[in-house]
Amino acid sequence: MDLTGKILIAMPGMGDPRFEHSVVYMCAHSPEGAMGLIINKPLPELDFSDLLNQLDIQVPQGDRAISVPVQFGGPVETGRGFVLHSGDWPGRRADGEGTLRLGGGIAMTATRDILVDMAQGTGPQQAILALGYSGWGPGQLENEILDNGWLTTDSSLDLVLGTVPGAKWEGALRSMGVEPLSLSSAAGHA
Repeated sequence: MDLTGKILIAMPGMGDPRFEHSVVYMCAHSPEGAMGLIINKPLPELDFSDLLNQLDIQVPQGDRAISVPVQFGGPVETGRGFVLHSGDWPGRRADGEGTLRLGGGIAMTATRDILVDMAQGTGPQQAILALGYSGWGPGQLENEILDNGWLTTDSSLDLVLGTVPGAKWEGALRSMGVEPLSLSSAAGHA
């Protein structure tokens, strides 16, 4: 099972409060472990323009404030930023290094050059900045799925980057034909 490019939807009985009602976009999944970004937990106290200033990235004079949602990407390395974005940004490096193309028109970049381009207005059409990431060791995520902690589904560019963060959990469930109110927090195995 390879969940790269898929969505994880936290079940109501998820035991970890950091992941309650989370929607996680999976950036990597292999026998060695998994890495994803929570895409529906805004950090309202952080403004993208302020982050650019902290990183000494200049926004051209007279430009309106840059509006890029800043999200809690997960509890691992919360000081590290990842830009999840539409695949229309080619990157600055000729070799494409630094940008991971994930399919479905979605890519992830963790280098400063994308932030510079976003500040200049030459970045991707759609993007979110996630601080931190969600990580699992070998077999850990698979066990959480077997224990009914997560549902998995296909992703879409609209769900990942276009939907308002507060509507992503219900939207992801409905994309599977699941009505959120029908979910129980009790888990069981037949």
